[in-house]
Amino acid sequence: MKKHEILEKNVGLLALFMVLAVSIGGLVQIVPLFFQQETTQPVEGLKPYTALQLEGRDIYIREGCVGCHSQMVRPFRAETERYGHYSVAGESVWDHPFLWGSKRTGPDLARVGARYSDDWHRAHLYNPRNVVPESKMPAYPWLVENRLDGKDTAAKLKAMKTLGVPYTDDDIGSAADSVKGKTEMDALVAYLQVLGTSLKNKR
Repeated sequence: MKKHEILEKNVGLLALFMVLAVSIGGLVQIVPLFFQQETTQPVEGLKPYTALQLEGRDIYIREGCVGCHSQMVRPFRAETERYGHYSVAGESVWDHPFLWGSKRTGPDLARVGARYSDDWHRAHLYNPRNVVPESKMPAYPWLVENRLDGKDTAAKLKAMKTLGVPYTDDDIGSAADSVKGKTEMDALVAYLQVLGTSLKNKR
């Protein structure tokens, strides 16, 4: 019996070799990325999220925005013409977790920062059909009413600092006061307005 026939007829052995092949292939693709500067170093001009932007990012995650909007422009002409420069890893090195995603019920938001005014975002989030009549996006009117108290904001910055985000002690110390009394709408708009702006500024 030929060797390949032995492998094909033994389910356990075949499964073992499949796992080995996939593992080796995965390691060959993934491990080098940990040592490439363009995937581990921030792009020039990248700044950590302010306390308000970080709170906005948490609201973005909480409300499920990431389920319908990717934040990853792929390097294809159709993508870059619509959304702008393709996404690079250096933009997201301080994002924990990163939110690139692949689902697009709504448009990609990787380059939405500074594309629309704050007022546009507020009107759109309050009731999307006020600005885009055919929109399927749900309304988020409670964001205007809910206010941040800042009690956990400093802890969030500290956690991010342990993950390598370069927050200073002053950033952490002033975090609570900088968000206290702001609405969740303020925070979410602040987050949206910074998306993709580091690479825009670099260009």
